[in-house]
Amino acid sequence: MQKKVLALHDLSGFGRSSLVPIIAVLSAAGHQCVPLPTAVFSTHTAIPNWVTTDLTGAIQGTIEQYDALGLRFEAVYAGFLGSADQIDRVREAARRLKAVDGITLIDPVMGDNGRIYDTYTPEMCTRMRELCAIADIITPNTTEAAILLDRDPSGKPRGAEEAWEWMRALRARYGAQVVLTGLDFAERRIGSGCLTAEGGALSLHRRVDRYYPGTGDLFASVMLGSLLNGEKLAAACDRAGEYVKDCIAYTAAQQTNPMHGVQFEKLLYHLVGGCDEAQGRTEGDH
Repeated sequence: MQKKVLALHDLSGFGRSSLVPIIAVLSAAGHQCVPLPTAVFSTHTAIPNWVTTDLTGAIQGTIEQYDALGLRFEAVYAGFLGSADQIDRVREAARRLKAVDGITLIDPVMGDNGRIYDTYTPEMCTRMRELCAIADIITPNTTEAAILLDRDPSGKPRGAEEAWEWMRALRARYGAQVVLTGLDFAERRIGSGCLTAEGGALSLHRRVDRYYPGTGDLFASVMLGSLLNGEKLAAACDRAGEYVKDCIAYTAAQQTNPMHGVQFEKLLYHLVGGCDEAQGRTEGDH
């Protein structure tokens, strides 16, 4: 049976972030992505002079309609949110629309590279912590993990043991399965770690020295698509990291403007069929 994903994210028209890669990736993985835009942006916000329209007012009515139709989603997936009211709406969508045994995936988009985004006030960070407490899976980068743990956002794990300590602390505090992205402590390798009740894994991939917006959305949507296709979390994270690495390497070879995002479109065929054996995973119980 085809799985349905309710995706509550902004829609940035240009720049390959948020709903643009999310819809494409989940569709390539064989699932039905039902977008519920929180706002429309002309471009992602790293490109100057963007314009936006807030759609908070439409979210509640959409939830009401979907509930009345009896729609239930195997995953409710939320990322960047622009207000405390939007956080409340995500909570309600998960409560009312998630299928039995479904997944609430929260990507707590609050900052990156040691810095909290300007749009995130202390109140918004507190509310995001509340949202993570109802999640089945959370996917913070190291900056966001520090915020969730009330630590210095500029700090990050300096090795594998510290990465495990951060993941254990997140799991203890929020009760969710944890995917910690942005790990960067092995020479020429970068990646993620995951932790569940059954154990965890680190997944590191060859570093490509380029930065592109939107790769977090790409990673989380590939991971979610793989989970819905029956993969375990460690294998899903490994697949997502390898796909993002391949997209970065391909785009770097094209020498395009980094602010235009990664050219994932040419590599979507890697995701069709969904369950090839994952490569390069280092597993262990911690």
